[in-house]
Amino acid sequence: MDIKNYLLKKRSGKTVLRLFLATNFVYIMMLAVTIPKVASYADGLKILDMMPTGYDLVYVKQLFDALGTEGRNSYLFCQLPLDMIYPFLFGLNYCLLLAYFLRKLNKFQGLLMYCCWLPVFAAIADYAENIGILNLLLTYPHISKTAVITTNMFTLLKSASSTIYFILLMTVLIWWGLRILFYRTRFR
Repeated sequence: MDIKNYLLKKRSGKTVLRLFLATNFVYIMMLAVTIPKVASYADGLKILDMMPTGYDLVYVKQLFDALGTEGRNSYLFCQLPLDMIYPFLFGLNYCLLLAYFLRKLNKFQGLLMYCCWLPVFAAIADYAENIGILNLLLTYPHISKTAVITTNMFTLLKSASSTIYFILLMTVLIWWGLRILFYRTRFR
């Protein structure tokens, strides 16, 4: 089955809503529990997952030194395992969410249909980032500049594709909202 037929088949708003709730439950758990736990060891430094504009070798060493053994273990055994679930949910959920609203607008064709791939691309970049962070944590204190550059590249790709996606999603939601508003006022 090709992706267009799959996305067209997943018409149910209930399916999209359930997946949205599951995705955002995991995200809230990361924001409220695992990220603050790791950050509590970081002396005010941001963890790599929370740096959308990137980082360099000096910053990574500074962060990992500040985290200490407990903080690095918290990153490795608390944050990263949850962040290995989240990209799958993110990619699938936000792909289906955009497809759902594009279908509502009768615009699920051409270039807009392919925009549904943006969250999948962001999810792949997030997995690559997570694997890079895992590698950096496991090789600490012998962190290679190449590993940091590669991991940072995936962080930047994740951030850019997510930002573009959310701008597109907001545009589609506004378009959908205006369309509903227009039809309600027109047919009163």
